[in-house]
Amino acid sequence: MKLDYTRPGKPTDNGLIESFNGRLRDEFLNVNEFITMQDAREKLKAWQHDYNHHRPHGSLGHLTPSEFVKKRSDQQAGSRPIPV
Repeated sequence: MKLDYTRPGKPTDNGLIESFNGRLRDEFLNVNEFITMQDAREKLKAWQHDYNHHRPHGSLGHLTPSEFVKKRSDQQAGSRPIPV
């Protein structure tokens, strides 16, 4: 496996991650205060659960990531040959 780094000063090289990082910063880091590392972990876990299970994503056909994974798994399971 070869690592592929983005060019310095070129956020458009990795638009998906830059978009996610902005969303994480705007919706989570900038609106929460953390008392301890454990507090930060718990709040991040709750935000992550909401992001993955309750929030539709346009890039996934307006499904949540968990719905998208289930749909893909169901489609792939239906296309696999059945062993005899």
